[in-house]
Amino acid sequence: MESAKACYVKLEKYFKKITPENIYYSSDYELKSCGLSRQKIVYLKDLASKVLSNEINFDSFSSKTETQIRQELIKVKGVGNWSIEVYLMFCLQSPDVVPLGDIAIKNTLIELYNCQSLEEMEQVSNEWKPYRTFASFVLWHYYLVKRNKIKL
Repeated sequence: MESAKACYVKLEKYFKKITPENIYYSSDYELKSCGLSRQKIVYLKDLASKVLSNEINFDSFSSKTETQIRQELIKVKGVGNWSIEVYLMFCLQSPDVVPLGDIAIKNTLIELYNCQSLEEMEQVSNEWKPYRTFASFVLWHYYLVKRNKIKL
């Protein structure tokens, strides 16, 4: 998380304003100098290309279902279910998302509920509907406190 933030700060300092145009038209060398790996450059340029061609329009997401949003975002190189779920939770403030692919969520469900499979995790998390996002925040908090990553 810290390295992602550092890259973002470098990009912001370099471009002043991060836009799809800035990302798409900059050289790999420029992006690499901001701390991005070759793979992240490919992912960002693919996203920028899809935004510029209007294949993805973030402004339209407020009128779309989560399923429609997922179908659009999954087409971006490097974007998987976890990325989409975190985007839904943090950017769109969707109230009923649990990212079962997240290692902290998985480990906490194993620890607290003795879940041994994804199906068992889904069963447990279904009990929290329609507030699974809040439950995910509680699980993350538990995970971080238990491992002394944050203090109460």
